[in-house]
Amino acid sequence: MTLRPEIAALAPYRQGRPAAADAFKLSSNESPFAPLPSVLEAIAAAHINRYPDGAATALRVRLAERSGVTVDEVHVGAGSVSILHQLVQAAAGIGDEVLYAWRSFEAYPGVVTVAGATSVTVSNLADGRHDLDAMAAALTDRTRVVIVCTPNNPTSTIVTGREFEAFMAKVPETILVVLDEAYREFVTDPHAVDGLQLLERYPNLVVLRTFSKAYGLAGLRIGYAVGPSYVLEAARATMIALSVTEPAQRAALAVLEPDAEEQLLKQVAELVKRRTVVRDGLIAQGWHLPEPQGNFVWLATGEATAAAAEVLEAHGIVARVFAPDGIRISIGEAESVDKVLAATAEVVATLREDVGSAGLG
Repeated sequence: MTLRPEIAALAPYRQGRPAAADAFKLSSNESPFAPLPSVLEAIAAAHINRYPDGAATALRVRLAERSGVTVDEVHVGAGSVSILHQLVQAAAGIGDEVLYAWRSFEAYPGVVTVAGATSVTVSNLADGRHDLDAMAAALTDRTRVVIVCTPNNPTSTIVTGREFEAFMAKVPETILVVLDEAYREFVTDPHAVDGLQLLERYPNLVVLRTFSKAYGLAGLRIGYAVGPSYVLEAARATMIALSVTEPAQRAALAVLEPDAEEQLLKQVAELVKRRTVVRDGLIAQGWHLPEPQGNFVWLATGEATAAAAEVLEAHGIVARVFAPDGIRISIGEAESVDKVLAATAEVVATLREDVGSAGLG
C-alpha cells in the first residue's frame, strides 16, 4: 500500500522506558504518589458500558467557573497533547509553518508532520530558555501556529510574563499562539507567565493545561484548553469523537473538589522541595543546569549522554535520554533523591571531560 512518505519516515512517539522492580522510573514526569481514595471511588462509579459525554459538559462547566470564562471557551481532550494535535490540524496544512523552540516537547515535530505542515524550529538560548526574539524574527507569512512551552520540556525553564507579552506584541493576531503550560502547578518563580491571566488581552491565544502531572491522572489521559470559542470549536471538529472517557472525566471532577485539590497541591509542594534538594545537590557537584520549574531537571550531558545514562541505570535510575543533547530526570519518590545524586556524582567523577563545559563547570 502507498503511504504518505513523511508519515512513513516519522518515528512514533516513544514514552519513557519502564524501570525494573528495584529501580526508579524517572523518565516520564509522572506523579510518584498513589491516587487519592476519592479519585478511585469516582473512577469505580463510571458506567463503562455506556459512551461518555462527548462534550465533557460537567467538567467544562467546572473549568470555566475556575478560569472565569464561558463554557464555550473551554475544551477537554484526551491529554493536552491531543488538543494540540487538534489545534494544529485546524489551523495549519500543506505549505503552512508551525514555529516552536528546540529542544522542546518531543511530540511537537510529529504533531506538525501529521497535519501536513512544516516545522520551523528556533534553538534555545544557552541556558535552555526559549529565544523569543529569534522566534519572533522567524515568523513568516506562512506561519499559522506558534507553540510556546513553559516550563519547557525537557529543559524545565520558564518564559516570564514580561517576555511573553513582548513576544505577543510582535505576533500578528492572525497567527494562533499555543501556550503549553502542562507543568504550571510546579512553578515557583513569581515572574513566570500565567496564560490564563492573559486570555482577555490576546484574541489569538490558547492555553493548554493537563491533569496528568500535578493531579496524578497521567494514566487516564485528560487535559484541557482555554481560549477563543471559535478556535476551540474548530479543534472539536477535528477530534476523535468520544475520546475522553467517562472514568477520566469523573476523575478530573474529583481532583477539583476542594479537599482533594488541597491534598494534591501539598504533594506538588513536596515534589518542589525534592526538586530543590536535587538542584542544590547537582550544583554542589559542579553541574550547570537551568533553574528547574517543572517536576524535572535537565542535565546537558552532550556527547556523553548515552554513557551518562548507563551510569544512572547502574544506580537504579531510569531517566529520559535525549542523545546527544542531555538527560531529563523527573522528581520522584523521596527514596530516589539520594540515588539520583549518587549517580550524577559518578558521572562527574568519570565523564567530566566528555560532558563538556555546557554541563559541568
